[in-house]
Amino acid sequence: MRGRFLLLLTVVLLSSFWVPTYKIAKLKYNGGGDWYANRTALPNLIEFCNQNLKTNFAPQEAIVEVGSADIFNYPFVYLTGHGNVVFSDAEAANLRKYLIGGGFLHIDDNYGLDKFIRIEMKKVFPELSFVELPANHSLYNQKFKFPNGLPKIHEHDGKPAKGYALTWQNRIVCYYTFECDLGNGWEDFGTYPEDTQEKRTSALKMGANLIQYALTQ
Repeated sequence: MRGRFLLLLTVVLLSSFWVPTYKIAKLKYNGGGDWYANRTALPNLIEFCNQNLKTNFAPQEAIVEVGSADIFNYPFVYLTGHGNVVFSDAEAANLRKYLIGGGFLHIDDNYGLDKFIRIEMKKVFPELSFVELPANHSLYNQKFKFPNGLPKIHEHDGKPAKGYALTWQNRIVCYYTFECDLGNGWEDFGTYPEDTQEKRTSALKMGANLIQYALTQ
């Protein structure tokens, strides 16, 4: 009887140890854009980070709306899509409060987002502008090294990948990947037949760097 009790206690303790301590969220926005794009991206990035950074993220991402109080439950929020994005004044104010309060937003242009998201982020931070990060920035030199900066993952029109940041009081609150399609590289291999496993690994490593930087800056 005592042996069975000790075995049960051990199982309970081990189960408690592995209870996820963080959850990543995908941002749901209005305007008709496909906020739900890159369906397999975050679960794959989460698995990669849990294995390589020893993070303890829940295996599935949450979905959170821009204006929801729930956004404050997530240290890292991901926004993607190809089309229109619209933030109401209340949503912009809520997102600003979240970012100033310690949150982090990764915007991943899935080709077509740029002309919308720049306008909407001006609602959030009218006093700030996106500034391209240099290749020697610490974001590109976390666990994985990217001496040339943001890697190009998915090709559209031959332009180089760009990584931009909004910085509030010396802290990056928003990182914007443009002409890169970083999230495409996180998706299940074979989703985009033209993308190689090497590109996918590069994308996951860059994503892990971003997570590590966001949680420790």
